[in-house]
Amino acid sequence: MRKRIVSSGAEAPTTPEGEWLNLEEVAEVEITSEDPEHPVEHALLPGHPSGWRAGRPGEQTIRFLFDEPQSIRRIWIHFEEAEVERTHEFVLRWSADNGQTFTDIVRQQWNFSPDGMREESENIYLDASGVTTLELTIKPDISDENAVATLAQLRIG
Repeated sequence: MRKRIVSSGAEAPTTPEGEWLNLEEVAEVEITSEDPEHPVEHALLPGHPSGWRAGRPGEQTIRFLFDEPQSIRRIWIHFEEAEVERTHEFVLRWSADNGQTFTDIVRQQWNFSPDGMREESENIYLDASGVTTLELTIKPDISDENAVATLAQLRIG
């Protein structure tokens, strides 16, 4: 059977140009929860437009444990929310000692609105060598502990 998915008018975000780590080959990923219909691979690997969704409400963590220390120069992260007005917060941080101590990269809040801002993309440049652990913590709504965290896409280079 031939099949074609057609756009509903909104264009999916495109991953910025650049060399990205093949996370399947260089890291193990730890997550605090996930919806089986939206596993973390859907946010980390090309070709999965649905992204990751937590399996339970509240703050969630996605942690990358690298097999060998990495030099990280760039992180691209993309969030989407088209249904609920909310203010989410995320924190990215890295460790060179297997998670014993961390250095913050960015801590940011973003207001989503179904009638306005539905997407947030950040292209983060850094100079981090010897990275053994990279951690993303997502608080899906700073005023609603029952909100569920999502992540559309993440790339590390």
